[in-house]
Amino acid sequence: MGGTSSCGARGADGASQYCPYFFLKPDSALLLKNQPFFYPEFSQRIEYETELVVRIDKVGKSIEERFAHKYYSSVTVGIDFTARDLQQQAKQKGMPWTLSKGFDGSAVLGDFIPLSEFENDIQNLSFSLTRNGEVVQHGNTRDMLCSVDRMISYISDFMLLRTGDLIYTGTPAGVGPVAIGDILEGTLEGHHILTCRIK
Repeated sequence: MGGTSSCGARGADGASQYCPYFFLKPDSALLLKNQPFFYPEFSQRIEYETELVVRIDKVGKSIEERFAHKYYSSVTVGIDFTARDLQQQAKQKGMPWTLSKGFDGSAVLGDFIPLSEFENDIQNLSFSLTRNGEVVQHGNTRDMLCSVDRMISYISDFMLLRTGDLIYTGTPAGVGPVAIGDILEGTLEGHHILTCRIK
C-alpha cells in the first residue's frame, strides 16, 4: 500500500486541520533488497521522496487512534519515486496520479527494525537520505502534520488494513530529481537502512 504524501494542513488560525491524503501503490512497485532502480523511458523527471515506512502486523478496520499502536511493531525508511512530469500532466487534467506514483519499482523499501530497538518512540525518529554522499533530505517524525497513529486510524476508516500492508508516511523538504548513476542511501536513527542505485 502506498502512503500519504501529505498528512494534514494548518488552518488560518494555526490549528491543525487533519486531512490526510493517501494513494495506493501495487505490489509490483516494491523494490527490495537494495535492488537497482532502472530509469523508465516514459518519464523525463523522476524524483525521490524519502519517508518513514510502517508495516501493519494484523488485520484492522475502523481502528481508534488510541489503539493504532497495537497494529505495528517495526519501521524502516523507503523512497517514494514519483514521475513528476506525469504527475503534473495528471494534475492539469484533473486526473488520478496512478501512473506517476504506481509504476514498477517506484516504492523502494529498506530493512525493517523493531521499534523496541530505538530509545525514542515512533513520533521522535530521525531519518535522512543522501544522494551521492550528500545529505538531500533530513526529517524527524515529530514534525509530521499528523501522527502515524492518526494516519492508521484515518486510513482504516475507508479500507481494511491487512497484515503486511505498508504505509509510507510522508516526506520532508528536499525532494529532488535523480539521474542515471546516482546512489541513494537512507538512514534511520543512525542505522543504514537502504541503498538504491539508479541505472
